[in-house]
Amino acid sequence: MARCSLPALKELLKKSTNQCSGSLISTRSVTYMPRPGDGAPRPVTLVPGDGIGPLVTGAVEQVMEAMHAPVYFEKYEVHGDMKKVPEEVMDSIKKNKVCLKGGLATPMGGGVSSLNVQLRKELDLYASLVNCFNLPGLPTRHENVDIVVIRENTEGEYAGLEHEVVPGVVESLKFCSERIAKYAFEYAYLNNRKKVTAVHKANIMKLADGLFLESCREVATKYPGIKYNEVIVDNCCMQLVSKPEQFDVMVTPNLYGNLVANTAAGIAGGTGVMPGGNVGADHAIFEQGASAGNVGNDKIVEQKKANPVALLLSSAMMLRHLQFPSFADRLETAVKRVILEGKYMTKDLGGTSTTQEVTDAVIAAID
Repeated sequence: MARCSLPALKELLKKSTNQCSGSLISTRSVTYMPRPGDGAPRPVTLVPGDGIGPLVTGAVEQVMEAMHAPVYFEKYEVHGDMKKVPEEVMDSIKKNKVCLKGGLATPMGGGVSSLNVQLRKELDLYASLVNCFNLPGLPTRHENVDIVVIRENTEGEYAGLEHEVVPGVVESLKFCSERIAKYAFEYAYLNNRKKVTAVHKANIMKLADGLFLESCREVATKYPGIKYNEVIVDNCCMQLVSKPEQFDVMVTPNLYGNLVANTAAGIAGGTGVMPGGNVGADHAIFEQGASAGNVGNDKIVEQKKANPVALLLSSAMMLRHLQFPSFADRLETAVKRVILEGKYMTKDLGGTSTTQEVTDAVIAAID
């Protein structure tokens, strides 16, 4: 039997280890063991909405069908100029627990309530989550951006809690909630995130934002493995556009969160590619992460060139929420592959593709 020298043996072991490592990377992780019945198709309420909404929700429907995903949609017509969300739509969401929604236009002024806000308040969807991250193949000014903005959704100025005290004097009510701080830290803990940053204006709003910070500090003591810091909202915006990679999870009151999430989305690649959702104890609505009320312009609708990526990634979030992780992974991988190849991009990403062309490319990329 031929002998092998020690250096040769080490080299052989090294090669063998590299081969094994490669095979380990390509194989699936320890198996997911579902409970009996977990594969049953789940009903999801679908609200196409206004403007580009029907285009991008239609893209999701096609991709879900191509994947044979275990969901089916109950579709309802809702539009932003309605006085309230129809009762049958609310009943469907309450029954199904999950909704996928296109944008709903919000009229400016005139005392007309936003249906987006109505949905969040009636279903108590107190946490809004927007994930802003770099997509390989999509050039941006900054690299290594992976920010999750978690914003209080049902209280504060943005909740529409305002009234006219006397003619010419409008009072806006602002509250802060401990539960948004708890949700942010729980999210960070469950998703292996390392830091939570509280965004505030407690130097001026000493009582309301001061209470928000007290809640965050108290919750932070229960998560010693997660770093906690605080930043004033105006400094936060400056830091976001100069060094966004320093942020991980950001927790904010209602109004600030809307501004921070849209800023972070613009830095990471634009609102057309950022997923998000709104969640409460019992229900969840998934939609385009930033500028959820943006329904596009008439030209984009006429040319059918709306970007479906944000809602496709939001639907991947929805699949994980429904405990269908392998379907979520396949969808997310397909979308990222299309972005990386760069052949099919809508106008907002520097391309000329239509919504349908991007959708077809994603379907073709599904493994």
